[in-house]
Amino acid sequence: MTLDGLQAQCSAVNLDILGAFHPELEDLAPERCGTLVLLGPKEPGFWNAFTNSPEWQDKSPDPMDRWSTRIVTTLAKQTGATALFPFGGPPYQPFFRWALASGHAWQSPVSLLVHAQAGLMVSYRGALAFRERLELPPAPSKPCDTCTDQPCLTACPSHALTGAGYDVPKCHAFLDTDAGREHLTNGCNVRRACPLSQSYGRVEEQSAYHMSIFHKGATA
Repeated sequence: MTLDGLQAQCSAVNLDILGAFHPELEDLAPERCGTLVLLGPKEPGFWNAFTNSPEWQDKSPDPMDRWSTRIVTTLAKQTGATALFPFGGPPYQPFFRWALASGHAWQSPVSLLVHAQAGLMVSYRGALAFRERLELPPAPSKPCDTCTDQPCLTACPSHALTGAGYDVPKCHAFLDTDAGREHLTNGCNVRRACPLSQSYGRVEEQSAYHMSIFHKGATA
């Protein structure tokens, strides 16, 4: 198994490799894991593929988690890996820790994860744990270090998400106002402000879906 070969298999099912690393004991990966590979939506085109899936079409709860379970579990069986997911707990797998360990994601100026390609739109749908140590490319540099404007710091209209941290109740309160409702359909203004997010290819419909999950009870 090579990383390029795995990427080809992932691309065929609308997933992308968002990072991979060789875990140490403190990374809390499965026992005897030689390589842990993080998976997320492959853009552009993920939303169109997902909304044509049986999980979306059957109108049952948690379609994206069910889709992720089916697709990542199938990949694991095909490649001899163990499938891991960021949902289904407690206990929950330490995906935030794994993202940082991958060297392809970092803590942004507003504390959210920022990814080398996906920016602040990064979303992990699962991971594959391999016994073998796959050959990995060098990790990229942190994009925020060369982002002179850092628009994420001033993009939140309610000032709920800033360099000082994330006031989640304040965010929900704003989304309940007339001014906040557009962000339920367009997506989080801070995430959209990131230059990498803007070139990532996620469509507004997907952002609206994630916002509806985040802000339960809202019309998205």
